[in-house]
Amino acid sequence: MSKVDTIISELQAIASNPKKAMDDYKAETGKGAVGMVPVYTPDEIVYAAGRLPIGCWGAQVEVSKARAYLPAFACSIMQSIMELECNGTYDDLEAVIFSAPCDTLKCMGQKWKGKCPSIQFVHPQNVVVEGSTKFLATEYQIVREKLEGIFGEKITDEAIDKAIAVYNEHRATMREFCEVAAQYPQVIDPIKRHAVIKAGFFMDKAKHTAAVKEIIAELKAMPVQPWDGKKVILTGILAEPNELLQVLVDNKLAVVADDLAQESRQFRADVPTEGGDVMTRLAMQWTKNMYGCSLLTDRAKGRTQMLVDMVKNTGADAVIACMMKFCDPEEFDYPIYFKKFNEEGIKSLKIEIEQQANSFEQAATRVQALVETL
Repeated sequence: MSKVDTIISELQAIASNPKKAMDDYKAETGKGAVGMVPVYTPDEIVYAAGRLPIGCWGAQVEVSKARAYLPAFACSIMQSIMELECNGTYDDLEAVIFSAPCDTLKCMGQKWKGKCPSIQFVHPQNVVVEGSTKFLATEYQIVREKLEGIFGEKITDEAIDKAIAVYNEHRATMREFCEVAAQYPQVIDPIKRHAVIKAGFFMDKAKHTAAVKEIIAELKAMPVQPWDGKKVILTGILAEPNELLQVLVDNKLAVVADDLAQESRQFRADVPTEGGDVMTRLAMQWTKNMYGCSLLTDRAKGRTQMLVDMVKNTGADAVIACMMKFCDPEEFDYPIYFKKFNEEGIKSLKIEIEQQANSFEQAATRVQALVETL
């Protein structure tokens, strides 16, 4: 087994067992974890307190108890998160933090019944208005103060500044990883690529950065080989479970870039190092630097041209829209960028995503049909 495979195998183990990662962190540091419910949460505040921010992105679980709290048209991510909460999966967390960028997340924060305390805040979806940064900075300050009350300790500006530096380095490293991995599809297939990114939700960011830097260095030392498959870009909320990604592997499709909320959108925009106090700068990541996300109010729909540019810059053969079932923001955007793809002659395919799915034959047939047209 190569060094790259060894590191990725370790990251895959972490990505598949977040509970162990949380327990290991507590054994090592004596401090616990805070659940960060998608899509965008101020991880730096939690990290500055010495706690481990744990990404809560649901799982392949049978949903039953959650139906008492959420409507049938809630997306499968939220359905599975609520089911896990009902089953006590999150009871060992010190707290859980919710934003409310969509209607379903508003329901989640209101109906959370777990043993650990919950904190809700609101992202301003219209970031064009002048007061959006100030509003979000105030929201983050409320989150900070609530966490201080839960932990019984202060979270200093200096600690948050250090956390911002750690996270910005991680974001830069992950952007480099995605660029380098695209050159080595024989080594980094869609499943491995996803595992490397996903493990970052359950690890100390500094340790994850170090592991990914090792992978990058090992890849760069390898010769670039011709790829006899096709290249695609993924867009949407997430591309899970692994059985779906296996369909891409089976059809020799390499993911050369993505616009997924669970993946590249997480590290697309840095927190500014200048421009105000720490809360203001954390807010500016969303109000000034974030772009191309369906959860942002964007009348110009810059995501459309962004995807077209990604295709041209990477030489991708097609775009696969990973459409989370019942995700209104993504469904609103789809007709707009689909029309642009047709105008630009870009091949595309829409696949419905549902975490509780156990059959991928239809997806396999449609992906195979796409490949035959490329």
